[in-house]
Amino acid sequence: MTQRLNYMQQSPELFKKMMEFSNAEKGSAIEEKILDLVHIRASQMNGCGFCLDMHVKQAKINGESELRLYHTSIWRESTLFEPRERAALAWTEILTHLPEHGVPDDVYNRVREYFTEKEISDLTFSVMAINAWNRVNVAFKQVPGSADAAFGLSKAGLN
Repeated sequence: MTQRLNYMQQSPELFKKMMEFSNAEKGSAIEEKILDLVHIRASQMNGCGFCLDMHVKQAKINGESELRLYHTSIWRESTLFEPRERAALAWTEILTHLPEHGVPDDVYNRVREYFTEKEISDLTFSVMAINAWNRVNVAFKQVPGSADAAFGLSKAGLN
């Protein structure tokens, strides 16, 4: 696969702002383990190889087990995820592929059961951010693994 263009060079100010937005997630009310799962699941759904590769490696560096990484796409059937994680994954999926008539009450109520209003808001911004990254990286065919050195992902041991 060949990258189409380098959006970071073509739109450096927008890229910088997007990085600032994403870096703000680190101070959010959502724990890193859930953010990793959100990034992975949205990237799977959007077919973003670059982001999936990056976030699987990041999750591994953050201590996530390989089996849970393998099970992220089948989280509903897996016994490896806690109710709070399941609610976050359901929220990620519904916001990644918005239904024609909006978010159903049952999905909102499920996330509301496990997250505070602040956490739901932060979680929603995290889903927004990864979906934006997925779209730009899919559009311009960013090569998976091409930013490993820049983001320190080689230490994941998944090369």
